[in-house]
Amino acid sequence: MTAKILLVEDDQNFGDVLRSYLEMNEYDVNLASDGEMGLQEFNKSDYDLCILDVMMPKKDGFTLAKDIRQKDKETPIIFLTAKTLKEDVLEGFKIGADDYISKPFNSEELLYRVQAILKRSAKSEDPEEDTKEFTLGKYHFNYPLRILTFNGTDKEKLSPKEAHLLRLFCIYKNDVLPRSIALTKIWGEDNYFTARSMDVFVTKLRKYLAKDDALEIVNIHGNGFRLLEGEG
Repeated sequence: MTAKILLVEDDQNFGDVLRSYLEMNEYDVNLASDGEMGLQEFNKSDYDLCILDVMMPKKDGFTLAKDIRQKDKETPIIFLTAKTLKEDVLEGFKIGADDYISKPFNSEELLYRVQAILKRSAKSEDPEEDTKEFTLGKYHFNYPLRILTFNGTDKEKLSPKEAHLLRLFCIYKNDVLPRSIALTKIWGEDNYFTARSMDVFVTKLRKYLAKDDALEIVNIHGNGFRLLEGEG
């Protein structure tokens, strides 16, 4: 089914461009020009995702998100903003945002994030989200025990963060794992220092998985990582 998106953006030209781009990629998009109109539109229909500009007249994006969260705790929210202050980013995540994109941004970057969040939202209703053990090529990963086994014999005990990150990669296998999602879930904060820490852990996981040529963790520039499982 086509995902339905509520886009709330007070810059009419920019909003029209974003709506057209998302519609070109087969999303059903409803555009509202301010926060009050956005809330009215949200109350009229069910949406799979909300994309909210932060700085808007009548009702800013943060206030709108709070109103939405009072009614609906689950619908994913992406904030669009020209502000990149750490306090604003944290405020957005505290309200319940799923992602945060700073203007100016590449339309393709937004599309990647929309796709990733919608897939994650779908996976949250998938039994795989509760899966404790995973198969990756020639590896078996037991998440509760934090044990990664190669070919049934060669075992590696992972640290808690390594295990948590590998589990996310398993859930998102062959899809993009957005950096912001991994950082907020595992490190509790998305900033320069936690991002560098995550890079270290990704490097460690690459070494653990290096025995199977069919597995590869690749960088998706400006977005995150993708664990690819090929035929080897």
